[in-house]
Amino acid sequence: MSDANNPEIGNRLRVGQIETNYHDRGQGCPVLMIHGSGPGVTAWANWRLNIGPLSQRARVIAPDMVGFGYTEAPPSTSYDLDTWVDHLVGFIDALSLPKVDLIGNSFGGGVSLAMAARYPDRVRRLVLMGSVGTSFPLTPGLDAVWGYEPSLQSMKGLLDVFAHDRNLVSDELAELRYRASIRPGVQERFGRMFSPGPRQRYIDALATPEEQLRSLPHEALIIHGREDRVIPLQNSINLALILQRAQLHVFPHCGHWTQIEWTETFNRLVGDFLAEA
Repeated sequence: MSDANNPEIGNRLRVGQIETNYHDRGQGCPVLMIHGSGPGVTAWANWRLNIGPLSQRARVIAPDMVGFGYTEAPPSTSYDLDTWVDHLVGFIDALSLPKVDLIGNSFGGGVSLAMAARYPDRVRRLVLMGSVGTSFPLTPGLDAVWGYEPSLQSMKGLLDVFAHDRNLVSDELAELRYRASIRPGVQERFGRMFSPGPRQRYIDALATPEEQLRSLPHEALIIHGREDRVIPLQNSINLALILQRAQLHVFPHCGHWTQIEWTETFNRLVGDFLAEA
């Protein structure tokens, strides 16, 4: 597929030394959607079913975070929470946005929580979906995601882990995600983020101290799939108890892909939450 026909490629914006790929649709209050950390992930792959509907109610901006997708990463880049938060803040500054809503999926939830803790005045509301951000025991599912070695069979296995409903996981989708994971430089960057093991340390490195989370003033909507095999439901329950203005919504018969497995309900729930006065 040529770049001109590739829906994963959107706008380009230079953030420091980082040429950032992002999607920007709609008008109104800016909502940033931060993707997860699966191999071959892009903002478009993560949020393709949500950007359009949510952009009818707000300005929706979905960047490829540094090290992922079609955002360029200088060879010297260190992949850690400081780097990702700095990239996110620089991106918001480059768009001249004083305050944003954040929707964070999994890894993106951890980045969103860290952003809110470090720059509370730059965030209005938080949506956390199957989020990291506190420490929890490494699951076999997350270990498989971060330990991915490129092959079509491995990708098929991972998609089974992500989705509770096997009907959502087609061979075509597995092929697309596998091809994305073997683009030049992608696996090398991915390996630097979450290898070598033991991978518990990468969960801990994405966590924000609990005392900082307890002091967050933001309203938060926490969303989780009951059958999530990647991030345990208990982590979102814990977040709902820690964050002082949080509400929790649990989807039944749902894995780690809430935004795909319950698309219409997810879009309505998130849209209504962000639209509240």
